[in-house]
Amino acid sequence: MSIIVGKVVAELTREITPPDESWRARAQTHLDTLTKPLGSLGRLEDLAAQIVSIRREPLRAPVRKAVYIFAADHGVTAEGVSAYPSAVTHQMVLNFLAGGAAINVLARLHGVDLHVVDMGVDAEFDAVPGLLHHKVARGTANMLHEPAMNDEQLAQALLAGAALGREAAGAGVTVLAIGEMGIGNTTSASAITCALTGAHPALATGRGTGLDSQARGRKAAVVEAILKKHFASQAAPSAIEVLRCTGGLEIAGMVGMVLAAARHRIAVVADGFISTAAVALAVALEPRVQGYVIAGHRSEEPGHAILLEFLRLKPVLTLEMRLGEGSGAVLAMPMIESAIALYAEMATFASAGVSEAKE
Repeated sequence: MSIIVGKVVAELTREITPPDESWRARAQTHLDTLTKPLGSLGRLEDLAAQIVSIRREPLRAPVRKAVYIFAADHGVTAEGVSAYPSAVTHQMVLNFLAGGAAINVLARLHGVDLHVVDMGVDAEFDAVPGLLHHKVARGTANMLHEPAMNDEQLAQALLAGAALGREAAGAGVTVLAIGEMGIGNTTSASAITCALTGAHPALATGRGTGLDSQARGRKAAVVEAILKKHFASQAAPSAIEVLRCTGGLEIAGMVGMVLAAARHRIAVVADGFISTAAVALAVALEPRVQGYVIAGHRSEEPGHAILLEFLRLKPVLTLEMRLGEGSGAVLAMPMIESAIALYAEMATFASAGVSEAKE
């Protein structure tokens, strides 16, 4: 790890503490007094207790929700790893800003503030309104032949994501979803998954945007070659080296945001494969981040299941999706908000005058 990156990581991980288990216990005690059979709300009770342990305060509804879509291009698309051309990243960012994508529909429906971040799209947006401009470079280098980012680019991307996380905290966000857009980024996520978990590329590499079986095989071979180039001599490469060599600028931005969210006691809802790869890197850099993360859903990408098991995260939803954009995370937010509302608004046995179960 270079001096510049080391200083950035040390600063971003400073003062992160795990969620408070005493607050979790207090939350469970309160849940057990509500007018329902013990444990009858299932995962909703777990979610409420987790949010209480993160916030370290009594919950109130409604909550402030936000989703950040980090966008960037990837040099590895030159290897034919995607069914779509790189230009689609730029085009989809414009679609987000125009309000026409799936994530726009879901964010409007569920009252989630949506932010679109240019971390490294291979295009200039000029004066397009609504875009958060944090471009580090016009895409990463082709990681099959060289590291995806240099140290300065990695540091800049991490700091940009962290700054956005601090801004979200300042705006009073309670639940924060991370999403992404970047043609080629499932190749990055597959390489990250293999490097962190030891999974074989054939098991961690999926169809991405819709590759056929033959193209998927080529993509897995590219991932295997990437791992050999960068990590053949390392039994356990460091998380920051994995990110520098194989990650996208949008993934680095999400890592920075996750670290900042944990520091400011914000619950992070991961979306699919790529955002969960960012979470895995953040947890590897600072294990105390783990308790701040909620898996919004389980993607159809095979590598996502590997990461969820590695991180011991149980997804809120399983809808056979593989869209990205933060869509699965935003779909999970009504479940999380329902858990908070039930915790905050249900009557207790004592307040309602309802008899409790016999011992």
